[in-house]
Amino acid sequence: MNASAAPPPRKDTIKAWLEGRRNPSRANLGKTETAYRTVRRHNVARYLLARLNREGRGTRVEFHPLNQSQVPRPGQRVLAYRSLNVRHWDRIVEAWVDDDEAALDDAWITDAVVDLGSEWGQYEYVTSIGFAA
Repeated sequence: MNASAAPPPRKDTIKAWLEGRRNPSRANLGKTETAYRTVRRHNVARYLLARLNREGRGTRVEFHPLNQSQVPRPGQRVLAYRSLNVRHWDRIVEAWVDDDEAALDDAWITDAVVDLGSEWGQYEYVTSIGFAA
């Protein structure tokens, strides 16, 4: 969490919530959610990094081009899906943990999609990444 964030709820406040004597305010619910997601990202990152790097073997990723359903027919391009084995996930996962979109964007481009060759620009922008367990 950043240094300018509001302090977390006090211990006696949390105890009162757990005992049912008080209900958390909307602001405190937001703080609690932010803290939970921050800790969860750090905990998940260790497993995720090991899973994706697979001791240097990497993980095969399918790149599906953007959804062109809102583009008028004459402006649509034929885009096929591509697959690539991404071997270095460290910077991508670190940027995700830090919730740093600029670093994530840079890591995604330099560590993943640039290896697609001349078509990499078609796969530069993604809204999510999924993989099978």
